[in-house]
Amino acid sequence: MSVFPHEGPVLVAGIGNIFLGDDGFGVEAVRALKERDLPEAVELLDIGVRGVHLAYQLLDGYDTLILVDATRRGGEPGTVYVIEHDVAETDGAQPVPLDGHRMTPDAVLGLLGALCAGTGARPPRRTLVVGCEPAVVEERIGLSPSVSAAVPEAVRVIEELLRSGEPGPRHAPAPGALER
Repeated sequence: MSVFPHEGPVLVAGIGNIFLGDDGFGVEAVRALKERDLPEAVELLDIGVRGVHLAYQLLDGYDTLILVDATRRGGEPGTVYVIEHDVAETDGAQPVPLDGHRMTPDAVLGLLGALCAGTGARPPRRTLVVGCEPAVVEERIGLSPSVSAAVPEAVRVIEELLRSGEPGPRHAPAPGALER
């Protein structure tokens, strides 16, 4: 593996509800990453729907956060996106009501901003979302075929981000803010 480009620890967090079909994409991608040889400074965490837990986990101090999640952006189901979050968007954000079922990445980062302000901790220097366009988000267990087929691509993209800090050549970055 190449030289690790980050200045400190990296958290790769799989987000989603495995009981809602493709919403479990982030959890499945992180599960696949656990089989890979990653740099020592990388921590993998299956967050699932525990967004509040993720916000408190980030208080431990990470240089980079990579969120892996189903992400509606209007593309074909199975399309993998890399979205860079602008930290300024959550600076001074209003506190978010704690609702474990609605803790989207934006809500988690908003809560983190409020927690950091109260503790003196600092949020990750860089936050990325590796997202996948879902096909089916409804009560069922298991990913749709197109999203299941995208898991290896997401793993490749995350490994490339960990090596170089940028996605590989097969990826076209998607503009815009974090969405679910």
